[in-house]
Amino acid sequence: MLDDVVLQRSAAQLGQNLLARGWRVATAESCTGGGIGCALTTVAGSSMWFEGGIIAYSNQVKQRYLDVSASTLQQMGAVSEAVVVQMAQAARRHFAVDIAVAVSGIAGPGGAQCGKPVGCVCFAWALAEHALSETAYFQGDREMVRWQTVYHALLGLLKCSENKVNE
Repeated sequence: MLDDVVLQRSAAQLGQNLLARGWRVATAESCTGGGIGCALTTVAGSSMWFEGGIIAYSNQVKQRYLDVSASTLQQMGAVSEAVVVQMAQAARRHFAVDIAVAVSGIAGPGGAQCGKPVGCVCFAWALAEHALSETAYFQGDREMVRWQTVYHALLGLLKCSENKVNE
């Protein structure tokens, strides 16, 4: 399938970038259910740069294993940049890696909330010195929203890993 080829090429390029920098990556995933980790592990040799991931579908798992504060969940909701930043930072710390990505979103068909339609996905990429976050809105059915989320997460990791090594 063409979609799988696109993800595998992105993951392979990411692996090359991470190896060149001597970096390792981890994931913290909600709406993708491990899809990012799956995409990364399609690459032979990914164990040299992929440490692991946590699928944190429930708020309890987000709190217990990814140090997301109950107050942030209550005030901002699970689908928020504040939550995914906490998820990504915790994944980076707990897995002792150089970079981590986190996602949380509404893949559909249900689950839309006021101001958060189906296809709303929050992303965060945590590095040692800072975290980047953004919200994207994807179209399509559940499968398409999840695929676009995985692809967008990989593109963000690629962008973070493409900085010059000595910058």
